[in-house]
Amino acid sequence: MYSSISDIDLWNAFTSGDQQAFSDLFKRFYPLLFQYGTKITTDSSALEDAIQELFIELWQKRETLSVVSVRSYLLQALKFKLFKLFRVKSPLVNREELEETVFDISHETFLINQQNEHAQSNAIIAALNQLSPRQREVIYLKIYKGLSYEEISLVMNINYQVVRNLLCQALKTVRKLCRFILLPALSLIA
Repeated sequence: MYSSISDIDLWNAFTSGDQQAFSDLFKRFYPLLFQYGTKITTDSSALEDAIQELFIELWQKRETLSVVSVRSYLLQALKFKLFKLFRVKSPLVNREELEETVFDISHETFLINQQNEHAQSNAIIAALNQLSPRQREVIYLKIYKGLSYEEISLVMNINYQVVRNLLCQALKTVRKLCRFILLPALSLIA
């Protein structure tokens, strides 16, 4: 129901007591919160409990909550909730020590991610180079410059539907080419 509205508008609907907005807020942010939480703890059960507790507390305090950025507020709230959980388990550890030891991304993880990103970038560039000039122009105008279909149709002096078709065909081609290019590249990294 609320899939097309901004985070802050969804938040405002939730704080007004809209249960559907609350449900959509949970669905929208659960994957991000879970992924972020896995960087802090490997205990997925405790992480899921923490996220659920966070949303229960949000519902209970909804009338008093005001935020500027929903995403940063939820991430920060989850981080504090997890740190509180760790303090209960090990009360002698202070917050600074906990932050330094818990959120650890190894150098190997960084290098692997960097290699994966490099392989993906090369695959996308190779795929884009195989498109027709008009397809590349549509992708550039729509994705990189954020123009609307109507604006692109004016810039390229072509029909609105032709713009949509060109973009759709270009994206299908890029996906298909990237899949074929990335599979061998990723096997070299692994």
